[in-house]
Amino acid sequence: MPVKTFRGGVHPRDCKQLSENAATVRLEAKGELTFLTNQHIGAPAKPVVKPGDRVLLGQMIAEAGGFVSAPVHSSVSGTVKSVSLKMTQSGDEAMAITVENDSEYEAVEGFGEPRDYSELTKDEIRAIIRDAGIVGMGGAGFPTAVKATVRDDSKIDYVICNGAECEPYITCDYRLMLEKPDDAVTGMKILLRLFENAAGVFGIENNKPAGIAVLSEKVAGSERMSVQPLKKKYPQGGERMLISAITGRKINSKMLPADAGCVVVNYSTLIAICDAVTRRIPLVRRVVTVTGDAVKDPSNFDVPIGINAAELIEAAGGFNCEPEKLIFGGPMMGAAVYTEDLPITKTSSCILALKRDETKGLEPTECIRCGKCLYACPEHLMPIELKNTADRRDYKAFEAAHGLECIGCGCCTYVCPARRRLSQTITMAKRYVLAEKKKGAAK
Repeated sequence: MPVKTFRGGVHPRDCKQLSENAATVRLEAKGELTFLTNQHIGAPAKPVVKPGDRVLLGQMIAEAGGFVSAPVHSSVSGTVKSVSLKMTQSGDEAMAITVENDSEYEAVEGFGEPRDYSELTKDEIRAIIRDAGIVGMGGAGFPTAVKATVRDDSKIDYVICNGAECEPYITCDYRLMLEKPDDAVTGMKILLRLFENAAGVFGIENNKPAGIAVLSEKVAGSERMSVQPLKKKYPQGGERMLISAITGRKINSKMLPADAGCVVVNYSTLIAICDAVTRRIPLVRRVVTVTGDAVKDPSNFDVPIGINAAELIEAAGGFNCEPEKLIFGGPMMGAAVYTEDLPITKTSSCILALKRDETKGLEPTECIRCGKCLYACPEHLMPIELKNTADRRDYKAFEAAHGLECIGCGCCTYVCPARRRLSQTITMAKRYVLAEKKKGAAK
């Protein structure tokens, strides 16, 4: 099958060799667990427990705060110590529930019991996905039940599994391709029950030949499922890029994938759907890659959500030196943090520790008009012009230059020889414009 891709993008070193051959190791939490209520796009979840309450594994401890929201479940049994504001990976504070793990793992009734999804109605499947707190696990965290709820199921032509994992260093989805392909295929079959006219496509970058081979074998003979190899290129895993490469269809900031007849889900999310629908297990665990040249033994861990990141780093042998840069996520779109004392969330795919911060001490110079940012931008924007309008705080001009179409991938900053902070400035301007629009709509 021919390899497909999109126009634009960049080709950073993928650095996946550090952890791609490290089989996933199941890790349990030693100490307290912290469950943030904003682990998804949309309204934060609302705590339904209080200090002193005993909670069980799989118990809902925070309910959805609206239609675009997702509940939070305890990944252990234990006692609620506090419901208070805690620091997040972005440096902001959010309401969080801290649970003292009793290491007994007493579960709610029915947890792990098998269920035949073929006997469920569409509404029942959607309700299970919603109540299980499943969100996009690739980073964005959009509630999956909302994605799976469209105006007309018959107009969805593609259910696309995002198996690109295009960010350098991250290998958690790749390991799951090798270790749990059957669960991912089952998750796809469940979604295809919702959309009777859709084809299920696994989009996987061609730097994962073993993953492509395993999934191709699993879907061989299926009339509705296939594997589509994609060119190794960043940001191939971006939703718009993925849709463009696989279907040739285009979407913009005013459209949803469903408007182009597509539903896109992350590979880990498919497995979470399988767990919830066929085993009655809500989203309480995920696989996280711990990697980088400052990590002694780069690894992939299956961990309970809410575990402290420091425990994962310790399990990977700790640091072999003091890292100059610590990132939650990948190097292109992850968040640089100053401490490992942070909780793992539903969207935590990677902890990246680097010996050197290669951007340290590099000051930007004037634009040299090379045009590299124009060619790299996957949205075909003019990044330097958007930065100039943002610097002038001319937000009308910023919007007129299609600044809201920026996906924040960082390609422009990556290729800029003048080291200008293009993506960072554009992203801040976009947030300001969207916040002002939200204020205006609320009046």
